[in-house]
Amino acid sequence: MCLAVPGKIIEISGDDDELNRQGKVDFGGVAKDINLSFVPEAQPGDYVLVHAGFALNTIDEAEAARVFEYLDQINELGELEESDG
Repeated sequence: MCLAVPGKIIEISGDDDELNRQGKVDFGGVAKDINLSFVPEAQPGDYVLVHAGFALNTIDEAEAARVFEYLDQINELGELEESDG
């Protein structure tokens, strides 16, 4: 299964060349360099959905919060299953 994970853009570099547009994206305290070529409209402070090092789409903060909540629920379910064994 493949998931796209939301992150918040901290900074952008390579604005002059859309094909090489990169950004530092924060994933709950962990910052990674992400390719922003597919979201030329994205700016620092925006949330993006990231898969395999590429931002695929911009989303609003409320949607990002919902995804984080779902991911937390999935993790909690995984922990419950591990403790049953």
